[in-house]
Amino acid sequence: MRHGTRIAGTAALLLTLTTAPAATASATAETTHVDGRLPSGATYMMDVPTTWNGTVLLFSHGYTSGPANPAQDAPDDATKTLLLRQGYALIGSSYASTGWAVSDAVPDQLATLETFTTRFGQASRTLAWGRSYGGLVTTAIAERHPDRIDGSLSLCGLVQGGVANWNNTLDPAFALKTLLGSDVPLVNLPSQQAATDAANTLTAKVDSAQSTAEGRARIALAAALHNIPVWNAPTQTRPAATDWDAQQANQYDAVKGLLKIAAFNRRQEAEVRAGGNMSWNTGVDYTRLLGRSSVRKEVTALYKKAGLSLGKDLAALNRAPRITADPSAVAWMSSTSSFTGKLAKPQLSVHTIGDPLVPVQTESALHRAVTAAGSAPLLRQAYVDNAGHCTFSPAEQLAALHTLEGRLTTGSWQGTDPASLNARATAADPTTPTRYVSYRPTPYLRPYDLAHPADRR
Repeated sequence: MRHGTRIAGTAALLLTLTTAPAATASATAETTHVDGRLPSGATYMMDVPTTWNGTVLLFSHGYTSGPANPAQDAPDDATKTLLLRQGYALIGSSYASTGWAVSDAVPDQLATLETFTTRFGQASRTLAWGRSYGGLVTTAIAERHPDRIDGSLSLCGLVQGGVANWNNTLDPAFALKTLLGSDVPLVNLPSQQAATDAANTLTAKVDSAQSTAEGRARIALAAALHNIPVWNAPTQTRPAATDWDAQQANQYDAVKGLLKIAAFNRRQEAEVRAGGNMSWNTGVDYTRLLGRSSVRKEVTALYKKAGLSLGKDLAALNRAPRITADPSAVAWMSSTSSFTGKLAKPQLSVHTIGDPLVPVQTESALHRAVTAAGSAPLLRQAYVDNAGHCTFSPAEQLAALHTLEGRLTTGSWQGTDPASLNARATAADPTTPTRYVSYRPTPYLRPYDLAHPADRR
């Protein structure tokens, strides 16, 4: 790693640190803990073991709606404890703002790393890692500031990028609005209250539709346009391959979750940052999209069972008035939150196969971009057989970290197959599950990256 190179603004950061609120530190026999604040207003935290092994892990946390905005330096307490016992230094910031904060998150994370180096000295190895939205932040750091890190690890990350994420979030909401009969606005939401009202209105339509066979089929169609898996929460029973009703019942909960979490309130916040609507469905053929979905067989079976014409509903979607994006908003989202696929350092990306919020198909989008950019040898992807968003065990997370470290030590990827990952996980923590499996996700339905000029509009 080339430690002498720093991003623009580092000198200014160091000058400003003298006027920032002082960091506070506490120590035990095993660990020094530091809390502080950056010039941006972001807080940071650091945990450094007395027997530091020389590696610092820069953790990027997931999406935070606020108002609380705590700094985080590990994904969970159990994993944190194991990492500290193994001698890793853990650091991370809160980001200066909540929401779709990538333009704050990347500089704040790098400033936290600089602050760590000033206080504790230069690390022998620096790894960026993050979960969920933090996977997007981590990948942005990996692409734009590879001189600051040695490698990166994305866990359940939004590695499809921002534009792709919002397009793929638009499609299920558009299908529900059109097929269930609603006049709610899907974009250009003027306030959080308007977003909440729209989410509540469309969710009520979904609840009503769930009581009929026709409605359940249409909810399944909407779920298919987001590739919502049929087993998507650890509390659910995993349905049989042709138990269409159980599959749809599981998706019903996830569809409502999507409406309540991302489709309206988080969209509205992102639109404010972008200066307008950053997604569109002009030119989208929903028949073709369904044909590429991972759950299309379920949709076909439920439509047949309901005596409903799937062809007519798809035609209705294709005839419905389309949503056009604001070009300047797309440009902002593209420049801040979409990826070129150009990696200069190794990256490992890990996903659960039953993720309803950030579907596993995002990994297909990442692979598409990295392959087009010629960086495929630097990327490896692995999959965990569990339902839910970011439902990894500590063992699985440590196995991923150690696999990335092995790549840096040996210069080649070794032991990225499920058996090796599970063995590494068991060795790291024999008390929690090890569920790596062979898996190949279907294509991401609405990809957008900077490695494919045709994606840009």
